[in-house]
Amino acid sequence: MRVITGKARGRKLYTLSGNDVRPTTDVVKEAVFSIIQFGIEGRVFLDAYAGSGQMGIEALSRGAKKAVFLDNSRQSCEIVKKNLELTRLSENAIVKNTDTLSYLLGTPERFDIVFIDPPYRTGILMQTLERITGVMNKGGVIICEHPFDEKVPEELQDFVLKKEYKYGKIMITVYSHKEVGGI
Repeated sequence: MRVITGKARGRKLYTLSGNDVRPTTDVVKEAVFSIIQFGIEGRVFLDAYAGSGQMGIEALSRGAKKAVFLDNSRQSCEIVKKNLELTRLSENAIVKNTDTLSYLLGTPERFDIVFIDPPYRTGILMQTLERITGVMNKGGVIICEHPFDEKVPEELQDFVLKKEYKYGKIMITVYSHKEVGGI
């Protein structure tokens, strides 16, 4: 697993091992960043359920103004911090060892791009989607990775499903703001 492009291009990233770890594949990561490639610079990125932090790190490497990394695993947060140091992108990053759902209810922070990749088939994806619009800026984009057979809603308050992309057993779903559109 490595950073694809930008300031930290080519840097290998650390990840945890074990059955509970499911890093986003390079193919899916490249697809996500192809979708938002011209809308990253100067934006605030949320990497929910961050794991190794590779999605937020890729955003920072490509010019995001700031990235917030959320994970309820202390070990994952330590890996994110280690990867941020390795890539020299710590300055514009915030790592929070917290429950994403609780964070979404209590934060005053607003985001332009959100990447959601919760544990599969636990119901957490739907709970997160129900809360995520409350932390979004107008014109923002919500991207979620989920199993291809897990259905997601067509609308999330002011956001609508813009496009879905299937990669084997994985689906990437992109939402944008109804009025403003998205990145």
